[in-house]
Amino acid sequence: MGRFQVDRAVSEDRGHLLTEQSNPRSTALDRLDTIDLVQLFVEEDRQPQQAVAAASAAISTAVDGIASRLKAGGRLFYLGAGTSGRLGVLDAAECPPTFCSDPEMVQGVLAGGAPALLRSSEGLEDLENAGREDLDQRGFGADDCLVGIAAGGTTPYVRGGLRHACDIGALAVAMACVPSDQAPLPCDIDIRLLTGPELLTGSTRLKAGTATKMALNIMSTAVMVRLGKVFGNRMVDVSASNSKLVDRSLRILRDLAGVERDRGLTLLAQADGSVKLALLIAAAGLAPDDARELLRSHNGQLRDALTSQGVDLAQS
Repeated sequence: MGRFQVDRAVSEDRGHLLTEQSNPRSTALDRLDTIDLVQLFVEEDRQPQQAVAAASAAISTAVDGIASRLKAGGRLFYLGAGTSGRLGVLDAAECPPTFCSDPEMVQGVLAGGAPALLRSSEGLEDLENAGREDLDQRGFGADDCLVGIAAGGTTPYVRGGLRHACDIGALAVAMACVPSDQAPLPCDIDIRLLTGPELLTGSTRLKAGTATKMALNIMSTAVMVRLGKVFGNRMVDVSASNSKLVDRSLRILRDLAGVERDRGLTLLAQADGSVKLALLIAAAGLAPDDARELLRSHNGQLRDALTSQGVDLAQS
């Protein structure tokens, strides 16, 4: 009975949140024809893009702050529970294969750990100290960045983690789908993705989840661009570790440096699968070891390394 009373009080307190309100467009959701049901979702799903666009300034500030810390050796952590946490884990997991980043550089921390990816453990989100404890277990420190993701902005697990980040001087970025005045969060940068009430009341895996995924996609990709892992619009900081990536790597070498397939395979072998290094060897006519040292001296920035050699790759 005591647990029910606590939950009821929390429920009543959260009822004012934008993400918990009833959407007037879907009051007859269960009575719609299937085509009308689907069309309603299609129309509502235009809102996440608008919400992300409205938050572009805050997202840009976060990108610059995160990139600066990562360049100095810091790391990026996503922290969340339920859908929010799973989206953070997904984005973190996609960084190494996309950008050849160290798996330690971007990490997703989910309330309940790995089992919560497949089985709901939302009860753990009510433990404020758990967020800090999970970060401490990963050695989270002042040089690092934390993106605390909480659609409704009230998750104690995330609040605790953000507060800890602020206390130790780490970069604290909050991401929520309610206005700041409804659910203030301790942070340095406040990203609010205001997607409005869900068609299925309170189900933030819908519009709120879509907006969060979009924002995380933009944020992590833009950070990696700033770290020099992209040349033009190509993923040059990728390792040719399987047939799909070998094929993509060869296309990049062909399109940017005019390298044909056989020569490209040789270059990739000399570069230990690194497309960025293979491009530098081919375009600047350097020996592999010299190209490695040149790239290192320019902090992994291919464009800067090429410019130092008077080389300008074609971009198509």
